[in-house]
Amino acid sequence: MKKILSSLAIGLLLPSMAMSMEIYKKDDVSLSAGWWGQAWYQYVENMDTDGDLAYDDSLNDFLIRRSYFYLKGTVTPDLSFFVHFASDKVGMDEITNDSGKGLGSGIALRDGWINYKIKGDDLMVQVGRMYVPFTRNYGTTSTKSMLTVDLDWGQGGLRSGIFYPSNIGRDDSITLWGNVLDDKLQYRFMVGDGEEDDAKNPDDNMRYAGRLSYNFFDPETNWFNSGTYLGAKHVLALGFGFDFHEDITVGGEEDDYSAWTVDVHFDQPMAGGDNLTLAASYIDVEHSANAISWTDWSAGDDGALVSLKAGYYFGSKIGPGNLQPYAGYQNIDSDESGDDDTDIYSVGLNYFIKGAGNKITLDATFIDQGEDDGDLSMTQDNTIVTLQFAAGF
Repeated sequence: MKKILSSLAIGLLLPSMAMSMEIYKKDDVSLSAGWWGQAWYQYVENMDTDGDLAYDDSLNDFLIRRSYFYLKGTVTPDLSFFVHFASDKVGMDEITNDSGKGLGSGIALRDGWINYKIKGDDLMVQVGRMYVPFTRNYGTTSTKSMLTVDLDWGQGGLRSGIFYPSNIGRDDSITLWGNVLDDKLQYRFMVGDGEEDDAKNPDDNMRYAGRLSYNFFDPETNWFNSGTYLGAKHVLALGFGFDFHEDITVGGEEDDYSAWTVDVHFDQPMAGGDNLTLAASYIDVEHSANAISWTDWSAGDDGALVSLKAGYYFGSKIGPGNLQPYAGYQNIDSDESGDDDTDIYSVGLNYFIKGAGNKITLDATFIDQGEDDGDLSMTQDNTIVTLQFAAGF
């Protein structure tokens, strides 16, 4: 009981802990710092907590899902930098700690780059550790402003892993990017380190990824964009991305990993400050670098992932904040013979206190593994309920 009360108290106090400040400003030189974090309570039904392949245990878990401290600044109008230090899933039960990545314990460099504007916002070069410019969900969208409580399953959301090669969704790389055609079209092309595991990448091959996004209405010109704009923007964005890594070895088989995606994002401001958000994506994968946890998708599989989301933001305040109910559906389909699809359904409610990053969220996610053949070694259906407190700037 003490653990429950103390964790809830920490979550409730997070808004008062939000911090951001300008440390230095003189002419074109500037430096600022800030912090943002998420505290979660999670209930997980049907989880194998002791490794006996009996999926009949329930888990109650309190954790710090994300704690981000950032520094950003400018040296000249054309030269800037950004650094993110992160702790992730601190205190999560059933996690393998990796302090070098800030996962489960410790603090690590999550993002860190130098950006130089070669030709204004039309052509920029960015060097360092950054998002892989492939999907919108975990390639351009800030985790501080997602529509749903977390990323998609298979891309690091809730208790899942990431199917593609990455360092917690990032890669050490060089990226050319910019905004052209009156800022309607944003392009990104990355050459990166790729898979760091020598057993998977014995020849130390590089990774190539890229993305195009065209906005029909308001442009999205920043490195990070939003998963929901809460009435601030009218957005219809069509995106295409690709990802390629030569000779990934998994399951004793060496083959090229490749993937492509198409996605659409729509934000429509409505009367009275209301806002409708819709999003959809399709990802096609060949020779996946990693398994997708809690599904039949294994490393080396071919397959497809589908994601649909919808949310409605109410402009009229209830107390100090605004409500946004949402719903989502995902399908994870491995092409391997005999593997069942995994369907994931979610419903949730965001309560925004200030902007997209300061909110309370209640989410229920159901993972449907298809036919139950009674084999306890196979994946089982799961229900995950998440209560989130998020704050920062």
